[in-house]
Amino acid sequence: METDMRTETPLFYWTVAVLLALWGFVGCYACTMQFLHGPEAMGPATTYDRQLYASLPLWYNYCYAVAVGAAMLGAIGLLLRQGWAGIAFLVSLIAALAQFGYLFVATDIIATKGPGAVLPFPIFIIAVAFFSMWFAVFAYRHNWMD
Repeated sequence: METDMRTETPLFYWTVAVLLALWGFVGCYACTMQFLHGPEAMGPATTYDRQLYASLPLWYNYCYAVAVGAAMLGAIGLLLRQGWAGIAFLVSLIAALAQFGYLFVATDIIATKGPGAVLPFPIFIIAVAFFSMWFAVFAYRHNWMD
């Protein structure tokens, strides 16, 4: 006889899971638009934006796809109450760190556009990735997931 060891899942768990799923969907949409439209995906691109995008290595876009895809998969894992969600969020975090690490270390984007223009949103993205991974582990430890 198998017993269910999960405890009752609080409302805030479902709220966070749904918000992370929406975040994942938006990330997947933005990635798809970048694949389809290149630097023009976020509006009119400057000559610098076009040159920067053209100079990025092929793996950079794959890293972006892995980051958002794994985040979406992690959110689905939360909604399904699956313990592997934390691993998906870890993969997403690693891919996002690689993506932004390359962008900020190997290119001149910060010097050209300024830190105030380019750092806030990536920092927010990394913070959400850390939170997502933490939350999945927290939920697993509280027996809200299998």
